[in-house]
Amino acid sequence: MPTLDQKPFYPVSLNLMGRRCVVIGERDDREAVEKAAALRESGADLLWIDDPAALRDEDVAEAFFVISTPQDEALSARLRALADRHRFLLCCIDQPAYGFVAMTAIAKSGPVSIAISTTGLAPRVGKRLKERLQAAMDETFARFVQCLATQKTRIKRRYAGAEHGAMRRRAMIEAADEFDVRVEFVYPRWFEEELRGLGPRVMEE
Repeated sequence: MPTLDQKPFYPVSLNLMGRRCVVIGERDDREAVEKAAALRESGADLLWIDDPAALRDEDVAEAFFVISTPQDEALSARLRALADRHRFLLCCIDQPAYGFVAMTAIAKSGPVSIAISTTGLAPRVGKRLKERLQAAMDETFARFVQCLATQKTRIKRRYAGAEHGAMRRRAMIEAADEFDVRVEFVYPRWFEEELRGLGPRVMEE
């Protein structure tokens, strides 16, 4: 279980195109279904083991990335030993002590992805952030990003050549300069009372 003093994982994105990735989890496991779909979307060479008890060492020996969804410490410990031996990336869902990778909540629109992590401390907050960002990243936002990409292509063509580098950069910045984002957080009543000194001193426990 993550604690307040746990170091956050370093956020990265993985190029999984053509790489062997393994999902371990039953076919009716929502986490396994979502992770398998995301790996396929990323172009991974996917192996889905839907019976964790049938896992063989050789199933993961050549893997680049392994995701295990069962809350099974014996299985997770075994996978960690295999990961150390065969040098593959490992994520054990809700068991960060066994793995090297923590999954993030992802809001997507076209080529734009925003990954959100609370290091396991506040998954509900991460989910709500994802939902609100996803709602904001609607068809208009996707169209804007597409048009911006077209604008950048035109700018590169218009200011071709090393001698126009400064003009090219300035024009690219100006194309997106008026884009802005407005963010507002609404906190639960118990926390507002905590801040005003009216509620229990939760932060001191």
